[in-house]
Amino acid sequence: MLHKTIRLDPIEKRPEFDALRREVRAFLAEAGRERDLGRTNWSSFDPGFSRLCGQRGYVGMTWPARYGGRDASPIEKYVVNEELIAGGAPLGAHWVADRQSGTQILRHAREELRADILPRIARGECYFGIGMSEPGSGSDLASVQMRARRADGGWLLSGRKLWTTNAHRVHYLIALARTSPAPGTDRRAGLTQFIVDMATPGLGVRPVHDLVGHHEFNELTFDDVRVPDSHVLGREGDGWALVTGELAFERSGPDRYLSNAQLLLGAADRLGAEAAPGDLAGMGRLVAHLAALRRMSGSVAGMLERGLVPNAEAALVKDVGTRFEQEVPETVRKMTAAARRRGERDERFDALTREMILTAPCYTIRGGTTEILRGIIARDLGLR
Repeated sequence: MLHKTIRLDPIEKRPEFDALRREVRAFLAEAGRERDLGRTNWSSFDPGFSRLCGQRGYVGMTWPARYGGRDASPIEKYVVNEELIAGGAPLGAHWVADRQSGTQILRHAREELRADILPRIARGECYFGIGMSEPGSGSDLASVQMRARRADGGWLLSGRKLWTTNAHRVHYLIALARTSPAPGTDRRAGLTQFIVDMATPGLGVRPVHDLVGHHEFNELTFDDVRVPDSHVLGREGDGWALVTGELAFERSGPDRYLSNAQLLLGAADRLGAEAAPGDLAGMGRLVAHLAALRRMSGSVAGMLERGLVPNAEAALVKDVGTRFEQEVPETVRKMTAAARRRGERDERFDALTREMILTAPCYTIRGGTTEILRGIIARDLGLR
């Protein structure tokens, strides 16, 4: 039996990409965001900085100008995001809206919503959450239990969502709900995506604190939350196709291997040229892995630019990338142990190391568990 193969070809290098990188680095310097070892990464919520990004045209880059975008290519967007994340920029306020929700609205929402919401996202003023996961479902989206039933001029949503990042701060949620029973054994049928205004009556938000003590996650309860017909994405029943396309954006970007980039950069500075050979070899191995991941992730951006839907490729990048991210904190801790034993303290670096060690277990859960991702890859390759 012939099986499909995955190709991750390198993207073409263009002079304008280097110019764009210099532009972003200058922007970070102007904003005072250069190499901050504090808790500043793509998940840190800072509306003020998101508005600065909007003013520079770094949000909604690939969207048409009439919606506030700049008609940029997915690779140009990739370059900007990579530089922002590597620079420690706090992008969490607009990140989900820019990475996936806005594109879903551009492709599948009615014009009235596109004209209303997209310009506000592009200005860095409108923020979105992801309403996929549910209690007891994990990454098995086909097991969604939240129901949506028809009402006058719209729908009533009832059920729960879990792990909804920044739900207590965002303006909207794109929620996946079951609008009709699944026919036969096809659990993926009968699902629909809805744009939910977080201020709608009947929607409750309960904080879920993580091991580090941060409040980013939430549990949401929907008690007949009314959503108008105009806020349905695509057509009724299109939810599975829409959500799998959306996940290609969520799983393949530079955020899937640069979550702890500041820790890795800080470790390189702390080790210095006089580090022990074994530590230098360990750092070299991490950098080699990082270089491979950059090529893989950039290749997916190139596929998106060509109009492809790289579900398996994105799942592969996410699987390999998040396992790399889990490896970094413990490797860094071991490499810098000698400096700590010598009494060479760097409180901010040590605090970041501890935080990243505690955060690392979630990397292979968010955006799809390892088991789910490998199932997607195997199915796309014709291995199951």
